[in-house]
Amino acid sequence: MKRIITANVNGIRAAEQKGFFDWIKIQNADVICLQETKAQENQLDERFYPKEYHCYYQSAKKKGYSGTAIFTKQVPIQVIKKSPWENINFEGRFIRADFEDLSVISIYIHSGSVKQKRQDLKMAFLTERFMPYLQEIKISGRKVIICGDMNIVHQERDIKNWKANQKNSGCLPKERAWLDELFFEVGFIDSFREVNQEERQYTWWSNRGQAWANNVGWRIDYQILTPNLKDTIKSVSIYKDERFSDHAPLIINYNL
Repeated sequence: MKRIITANVNGIRAAEQKGFFDWIKIQNADVICLQETKAQENQLDERFYPKEYHCYYQSAKKKGYSGTAIFTKQVPIQVIKKSPWENINFEGRFIRADFEDLSVISIYIHSGSVKQKRQDLKMAFLTERFMPYLQEIKISGRKVIICGDMNIVHQERDIKNWKANQKNSGCLPKERAWLDELFFEVGFIDSFREVNQEERQYTWWSNRGQAWANNVGWRIDYQILTPNLKDTIKSVSIYKDERFSDHAPLIINYNL
């Protein structure tokens, strides 16, 4: 595989109306991971199943909410839609495609910005469920790429208004400490930062005010690699020439 794209589409039907599927056609990506599809499969026609791809959706039980998907040129050995965590499955936040020597996961981590209960759920998932799962993956030796909207910035350079957001979900010290543990202790790789160390590299902008126009953003979308994939990254980019969503697609080229 050479190119993998991850994108939170904030409603796949809305993204289609904004030209997302036309854009896909010229990207020549091997795998495309989507989050926040906000659709049931019976609501999607042939426009949402590009002929070049094998398309797999995992919808939330609640209509118009959450949801993930994976499009892949290569037929997977298996597609796992049922994660080990029932509440994640209920909200359609996880889908995994297994190939011969590689797995690709599309995941949509909770936002805790609506209420404290959701923030508590987010942290419980990250610390008690997702981190042990990732540690098991590392121990197994399998090559895995985790694509998705993590709803967490990592460092000061990953957000425009650092000080003002210290008490807001997505920039809380305990959330960023979780990423510190994942990258610096467990050894997973933030593929974007392996190549691009610049500031003001964002993947999400609030729809409020002039956030997009003024580049007041957050980098919360990732492609996270198991340590055994560290040397496979060739180039990285965030696509901002068109707007399909409040997020921008993250494009990583690999030598896999």
